[in-house]
Amino acid sequence: MQNDTQKQQEQFDAGHDATTTGQDSAGGCTPATPQKEHEWLQQLVGDWTSEMDCSMGPDQPRQKSKGKERVRSLGGLWTVGEGEGEMPDGSTGTTLMTLGFDPAKGRFVGSFVGSMMTHQWLYDGALEADGKTLTLESEGPSMAGDGSMMTYRDVITIESPDHRILASHMPDGNGGWAEFMAVHYRRAG
Repeated sequence: MQNDTQKQQEQFDAGHDATTTGQDSAGGCTPATPQKEHEWLQQLVGDWTSEMDCSMGPDQPRQKSKGKERVRSLGGLWTVGEGEGEMPDGSTGTTLMTLGFDPAKGRFVGSFVGSMMTHQWLYDGALEADGKTLTLESEGPSMAGDGSMMTYRDVITIESPDHRILASHMPDGNGGWAEFMAVHYRRAG
């Protein structure tokens, strides 16, 4: 007869594959093997300059700012992007974006946090059929400021090895998406 710990380990082992999670059946760790989706993310690695164009609300002029980002690889499985840029009030904002691929879910996953906000954005997304566009969705505070949450969409498009665009969208109220921010990243150096 098995004890509860043995049953839990067997259930865990049955649901985890060593090649995708880094967890082998004996409970030890083996490195996960990067897959094609992980390799796609590696094109984000490097030093980038950025130019942002952002809507600050209806009937307000769009704000433009400049910044920089350094993206590094974490074991070939994750990218970690550390950004810094001008804020509308003249201060400097910092951001941290992680992106990876979860083979068990068959989805891209990640997170985004910034020094100008208290919400942690958790990403879930997929690579589009064109092979150059990664669409990520996340729940976040409504821009209406009423305390409600809504779905947002960030779209990363690879224009060339030295140019990518991050466009942020919100529901347009008609079943579609309205872009409210676009950041053009160009490889530095």
